[in-house]
Amino acid sequence: MVHFVGAGCGASDLITVRGARLLSEADVIIHAGSLVNPELLNYAKEGCEIHDSASMTLEQVVEVVKAAEAKGKHTVRLHTGDPSIYGAVREQFDALTALGIDYDVCPGVSSMSGAAAALKAEYTLPGVSQTVIVTRMEGRTPVPEKEKLRLLAAHGATMVLFLSAGLSESLQRELLEGGYGPETPVAIVYKASWPDEKIICCRLCDLKETVEKNNVKKTALILVGRFLGDEYARSKLYDPSFTTEFRGAEK
Repeated sequence: MVHFVGAGCGASDLITVRGARLLSEADVIIHAGSLVNPELLNYAKEGCEIHDSASMTLEQVVEVVKAAEAKGKHTVRLHTGDPSIYGAVREQFDALTALGIDYDVCPGVSSMSGAAAALKAEYTLPGVSQTVIVTRMEGRTPVPEKEKLRLLAAHGATMVLFLSAGLSESLQRELLEGGYGPETPVAIVYKASWPDEKIICCRLCDLKETVEKNNVKKTALILVGRFLGDEYARSKLYDPSFTTEFRGAEK
């Protein structure tokens, strides 16, 4: 059996209770060593076989799993954040399915949640933005034509950008030409929830300069939108003049 486990956004105690248990029970752990906090391996039991997938191909990962299955061992495939967001897990699922190997998925705390927590921010503010666009700047890996960044920027919604810190010049250009104003607030969150977490705030027109000045190249999210500002409408949920299923409006 293979358990795909989301490691969480960084801090070793932000893994789920289930994820920690699966790590402690695993006979084999394959972890994304370039991204996952190594402290999470402290959950592993003595004698656990540990592999760093940073230098491995998909085929090599599958071979490790096959060898473990042949010996009746349980494997944890430890991914950063939540596996469903830029986790490259679908191809692994399909490979295991083709081999008749059972697997399940344990979700994790995404770095986008960790970044919002670090900022003490809410992505969806009434009167500001009720939509969150999770995407990345096009680089060596292309994006579908209809998902070009400038087209998404036209919505003016909250945007969470993964894998884009090293492309700040083209990122800034696409966002501005797509429709965000130059004064749009931006937050760069480096290694959310890690001991060396760093938060840098700027205006969109200063994004490239700010990223380069702070030497941020990877392991960072770039958050864009007016949710980082001070103006928003009060939620109806707790408005005394608003009737809900559980509470009548005050007169």
